[in-house]
Amino acid sequence: MKPHANFNFIARPYRWLEYLTLGGRLERCRLHFLPHLRDQKKALVLGDGDGRFLAELMAAAPDIHADAIDSSSAMLRLLRRRCASRTLDAAARLETHHIDALAFRPVGPYDLIVTHFFLDCLDEPSLDALVIRIRRSLAPGALWVVSDFRIPSGPMRLPALILVRGLYLAFRILTGLRTNRLPNHAEALSEAGLVRTACHPSFSGMLITELWQLQT
Repeated sequence: MKPHANFNFIARPYRWLEYLTLGGRLERCRLHFLPHLRDQKKALVLGDGDGRFLAELMAAAPDIHADAIDSSSAMLRLLRRRCASRTLDAAARLETHHIDALAFRPVGPYDLIVTHFFLDCLDEPSLDALVIRIRRSLAPGALWVVSDFRIPSGPMRLPALILVRGLYLAFRILTGLRTNRLPNHAEALSEAGLVRTACHPSFSGMLITELWQLQT
């Protein structure tokens, strides 16, 4: 969870806070579709935090170049350090941008967009605006990976509501994040011409990671 908030304060303990609350579940979501991304050439990675996913992506896809966007300078420092420790030529293949994602002007063409636990920080109008802006910079057949929390139907609905509301409250206290509900990213991506090609739910349906592709 990220924009319109200050994540510098929690940058260093972020990884351990994540593990203490949800174990390795979020990490498994981030890495689930990594084997499908090894042939991509240019990625736009939004709010990857301390860079755990991007470091693995750059190691798995030796030809990829990435633009990493984050509003937290502390997170970006950790991201650069982690990528450099994982990949010798990371400095030549990685460009970081200390800017709010809503203000960033993508150049592209990108054949991969990555938003792991990022879109949940946006309200519906901001999400729609972001998707429209990124859509203009996508290469034909581009992939978009999304990981996020989810409110399932059935008996897990109430536990999911409690979990998500608790997380939003915690991030409001720690970072000042004002968003308080999950936006409908599926509707925004579908309206932009992307189609969900794969979906992997986990944690009794409370977590989901998806692979979307731009239709040409």
